[in-house]
Amino acid sequence: MADYDKVFAESVQNPEAFWATAAAELDWYQTWNTVLDASNPPFYRWFSGGLMNTCYNAVDRHVAGGRGDQVAIIYDSPVTDTIATITYRQLQDHVARLAGALQKIGVTKGDTVIIYMPMIPEAAYAMLACARIGAIHSVVFGGFAANELAIRINHAQPKVLITASGAIEGKKTLAYKPIVDEAATIAEHKFEHCIVYQRPFVHADLQDGRDLDWNQIVADAPAADCVPLDATDPLYILYTSGTTGMPKGVLRDNGGHAVALNWTMKAIYNIDAGDVFWSASDVGWVVGHSYIVYGPLLKGATTIMYEGKPIGTPDAGAFWRVISQHRVKSLFTAPTAFRAIKKEDPNGTFIGKYDLSCFEALYLAGERLDPDTYFWAAKLLQVPVIDHWWQTETGWAIAANCRGIEELPIKPGSPTKAAPGYDVRIVDFEGKEVGPNVEGNIVVKLPLPPGTLVTLWRNDQRFVESYMNTFPGYYETSDGGYIDEDGYIYVMGRMDDVINIAGHRLSTGAMEEIIATHPDIAECAVIGTEDALKGQVPVGLFVLKAGVDRDVEEIKAELVKMVRDKIGPIACFRESSAVARLPKTRSGKILRGTMRSIAAGKQYRTPSTIDDPAILDEITETLKDMGHRRAN
Repeated sequence: MADYDKVFAESVQNPEAFWATAAAELDWYQTWNTVLDASNPPFYRWFSGGLMNTCYNAVDRHVAGGRGDQVAIIYDSPVTDTIATITYRQLQDHVARLAGALQKIGVTKGDTVIIYMPMIPEAAYAMLACARIGAIHSVVFGGFAANELAIRINHAQPKVLITASGAIEGKKTLAYKPIVDEAATIAEHKFEHCIVYQRPFVHADLQDGRDLDWNQIVADAPAADCVPLDATDPLYILYTSGTTGMPKGVLRDNGGHAVALNWTMKAIYNIDAGDVFWSASDVGWVVGHSYIVYGPLLKGATTIMYEGKPIGTPDAGAFWRVISQHRVKSLFTAPTAFRAIKKEDPNGTFIGKYDLSCFEALYLAGERLDPDTYFWAAKLLQVPVIDHWWQTETGWAIAANCRGIEELPIKPGSPTKAAPGYDVRIVDFEGKEVGPNVEGNIVVKLPLPPGTLVTLWRNDQRFVESYMNTFPGYYETSDGGYIDEDGYIYVMGRMDDVINIAGHRLSTGAMEEIIATHPDIAECAVIGTEDALKGQVPVGLFVLKAGVDRDVEEIKAELVKMVRDKIGPIACFRESSAVARLPKTRSGKILRGTMRSIAAGKQYRTPSTIDDPAILDEITETLKDMGHRRAN
């Protein structure tokens, strides 16, 4: 165990030496000329002149090092009743042959490939095969509607699209090929080939000339070698929604990305080669890129690909079963997964059925971890529950409790301190730094560490406008919060979650944290709505825990008192309503911005990432009724 303060200071005071040491853990065909090229800010480049290959470091390096028989991937699919293991040697063979097939149909370095796949090992093979030959992959969440897929096809301009015949969503079978075909018709850009992995429960019809059967082309393909790439060459594009609703293509490089993710596995998650690490996410999201595929494999760990849900596949004990059966050391998931488990099994009765003696820590990120969920999980699991905070753009944690360096005391509601490499500051709207415990804009002093976005795909100008212009010299996270006197960061939500009540700026996130502690509430959201007198007032929506049978009006009155007691009457929290569920993205984030637009009667674009669009009709009616009540 090292000293966090010492490691952090080195990372921000001498980043070149710090990251050069981290880079030495990987294999390079040619060492870099410059660790950090800062000649063209804000377009910083890491390890310029270095030659390497991400796939080699994530796969071949471990085989060459004598660990080819170690399990690389555990595929656990309760929806298809399948469990399979893939060793590093088997992974190398799968990836090399698919890479050879891609080369055979004309894919070369710098070409783009869209991957539209469910949570199956073949999705990882496809990502790694692209990395092997220098193609740039763009994974699109499997099941996205055809129009959203078409938007990404037009922007990424892929030579090839890789997909599967379908997936199982809940109790339904979702065929992917009709979605791909429709997207191909809509899109102006026409890809040359579509590789289809046929799954046994749903067959995809193949179009002559364009479509290719995965198994057939792989069987005939020679194994491809890894192609030496510049460290600054692009590895992947990952789309994230912008304020306009149109996607922004976050671009990640090869060298900096591999160095950073390999480093984080030990430093942040305390994972060594051979350990079993489970990130319960999806390859369509940044967590899936960083911590299902690249991070664990770069480290030489065993990663789990789980095709299921925290509840309903088959019950609220699903996570405990996976941890116990596969001897998981650490789990990384979103707080919403644990709120779902808590709602279905408030007393944690399922956990007693499994041996979790292997389990060391739970990591949560993707949305704010409310203290109630933190305390529930910590009491139930009796292991550290680590909140950490990051973004699609950063690729890894901005703030974390770095257990592999020094495990710091946990403060509920805080993702602890800035991760080494991130010089986090709080500034006001004029860009002036504020003192401890003063809320403001969370920014990161440039340069960002390796592994973060280097620009936006085909849009350098939007990269600068979106992240670098508002506060010159800083990366704008667009999140608000504060840093306390001990250096602990508190993320209170997007800056537009701050509402102005009669001239007083208050965080709806702070109100959410209070409401979430109510014993009958599973999860909640607080949004600002327009008020003729005060400018804005907060309203709350909450979901009750399973089995709660109380007068909802009593609960609402209790919430008013709780917010008044904790924040004061200035919060003006008077209105709330019980709902069956909250609108969320597929990755579990509550769509507060969309609900704010609904409450204000503004036009809104249904987010492409929404889990169930039908819920917006229910929320619209609820917010409309609440508006009528306030007006009267």
